[in-house]
Amino acid sequence: MRAELLTTSLLGLDREEINALVREAGEPSYRAQQIMDTVYRQRVGTLDEISTMPQEFRERLARSGVTVGAARVEKKFVSQDGTVRYLIAFADGQSVETVWMPEGDGGEAGDGSEAEDEVVSAGKNDSQSTQSAVKEMPSLRDSVPSLTASPGTAVPGFHMPPLTGLESGSSDRQLHPITSSSWAVEGDRAGRAALKGKRASSGRSTICVSSQVGCAVDCQFCLTALLGVKRNLTAGEIVGQVCAVLNDQKVSPPEDRINLVFMGMGEPFLNYENFMKAARLLVEAVGIAERRMTVSTAGIVPRIHDFGGEAIRPKLAISLNASNDALRTRLMPVNKKWSLEMLMAAARAYPLRPREWVTFEYVLLGGVNDEPENAKEAAELLRGLRCKVNLIALNPGPGIDFTTPGAERVAAFQKILREAGIPAFVRRPRGRDIYAACGQLKRTVEVATSPEPRLQSISPAPES
Repeated sequence: MRAELLTTSLLGLDREEINALVREAGEPSYRAQQIMDTVYRQRVGTLDEISTMPQEFRERLARSGVTVGAARVEKKFVSQDGTVRYLIAFADGQSVETVWMPEGDGGEAGDGSEAEDEVVSAGKNDSQSTQSAVKEMPSLRDSVPSLTASPGTAVPGFHMPPLTGLESGSSDRQLHPITSSSWAVEGDRAGRAALKGKRASSGRSTICVSSQVGCAVDCQFCLTALLGVKRNLTAGEIVGQVCAVLNDQKVSPPEDRINLVFMGMGEPFLNYENFMKAARLLVEAVGIAERRMTVSTAGIVPRIHDFGGEAIRPKLAISLNASNDALRTRLMPVNKKWSLEMLMAAARAYPLRPREWVTFEYVLLGGVNDEPENAKEAAELLRGLRCKVNLIALNPGPGIDFTTPGAERVAAFQKILREAGIPAFVRRPRGRDIYAACGQLKRTVEVATSPEPRLQSISPAPES
């Protein structure tokens, strides 16, 4: 036990702490930069690999209980759409999940960042794959007959969106029912169609990172909530997930432009100090720009205020998931402590940077929070905010007693928001077949393949 307490991981130490370690060891100051470079940029796994430092110094570090503290990939699951779910193991026997999405999931749409620009630009090349995906969706094809045109055929008066549901111009508020196709039963076919073309995905790859072992927020539609919360991750364990995935995928920022979302297991704002330290290290040491990072919170209001004052901070996403207090409290017990009124006040007070928008995430549950009235209420909540909404059709899993709404239902919800002037985008699920999609992270190893969603049976979407 004593040896464990004395162990120090280099991964997770910032420049000041490494400087102190070097001074205490009586080594020249430039050793600190050598350690920073090898641990965070070269992402070595052991002290022996820090070849720029004398062997005697490395041996002294090892005798004093210093290790690199690199993360260990225990298991790896690969989806048909190219998504990879990693089970990352820690020394105490606990583990978390981290997800690699080779072409992202469209979550950056409309957030004002350079990551959004790249997704929109890349999406212009996706039309043919998207046309094919639509042909596999009879319900969508029948509701929009003009979409059955052959790939490459111009459809008068219709702008073909990319797979992510993006629009190229903010003034275009036409409903694109096709955007719902990528999350429905046939959803992963669209992802496979996009990958089949082997297009370059520079700037679009995304890593989804965990911040806690389990989660304490207890959202009723999320598999992670079934685990409860075991403990917070250290800053080194958070950064270590990213380094492990970068090594496995053989990519290196800043040369390779990678997006990060803190949307894995856990509530980052309930592990605020470690999350913030990790975010700073990822920017300053690993080389990932803060504008390429997004953190999602269930609505820890005091921390939203704190976060707005940080010198280095990712973009902010807030999990809304309901349009009124009664419904949100039912779905997200955290609403008992911080009501919608408090949450929206914090969002309105949040200091936005140039080109920055707040993202609101809304998981659609069939027949629960996806009624037209819910969309109208949500639009009123968000009116006047510089924000956009990511709509996420429920990703199913064992123990989750909700259904996935049909494509028409999601399209109707999106239309109401857009007609109210709220930019709304449908996020496509990535890795649903391996339990890697939003809300599915539960360290699943017994069953490698997720069941198909139970689609809610609905009447045709109402005309506007």
